Amino acid sequence: MNQNSKFPKGPIKTITGMSFHLSGNDIDTDRIIPARFLKCISFDALGDHVFADDRKEPNKNHPFDDIKNTNKSILIVDKNFGCGSSREHAPQALMRWGIRGIIGQSFAEIFYGNCLALGIPCVQIPEPEILSLINSIKSNQMQDLSINIQLQKILTNDQSWNIEIGNESREMLLSGEWDATSKLISQTNKINITMENLPYLNKFQNFEC
Repeated sequence: MNQNSKFPKGPIKTITGMSFHLSGNDIDTDRIIPARFLKCISFDALGDHVFADDRKEPNKNHPFDDIKNTNKSILIVDKNFGCGSSREHAPQALMRWGIRGIIGQSFAEIFYGNCLALGIPCVQIPEPEILSLINSIKSNQMQDLSINIQLQKILTNDQSWNIEIGNESREMLLSGEWDATSKLISQTNKINITMENLPYLNKFQNFEC
């Protein structure tokens, strides 16, 4: 797990990092984080258990166990990634492992929304293009690539691919509107004023019969 990466915050215009491919269509949230780990009282340890059951399969070197992928932050997936139950633990587990952006052919809608709420862009790319991208990554596994939300492109030193991202999602990422916690904290003064004027939060001292 990439312990050193910081959680997303504020406007997100570009995600830059090394990437790796997780093959397979219809990878559901129960595979991303098995149900037994939903009992946790915080999300902090979930990164250690991402794809816990898949990684136990014999004679299989899972990409999340490959030491070459330890510090990689961009995940490339195939079709209908994140289907199944709506558990928010799935993107939380990926984020705590170190994933900061996901490139795929398609995503389950609720998973996509849960990722957006954490500041993890999920961008789509057609199958022929994603095969070209995967081949490029395989030929140079340690190269950086950038997901440029503003330009709607994936960029490496010598290649580029167009991405698809909804206009609303794009605007939320570029403006920081996705970051509800930071927005709330930035309005602390207004919140305090509101609290002072609510009698049930102010011991009714301003309430008159």
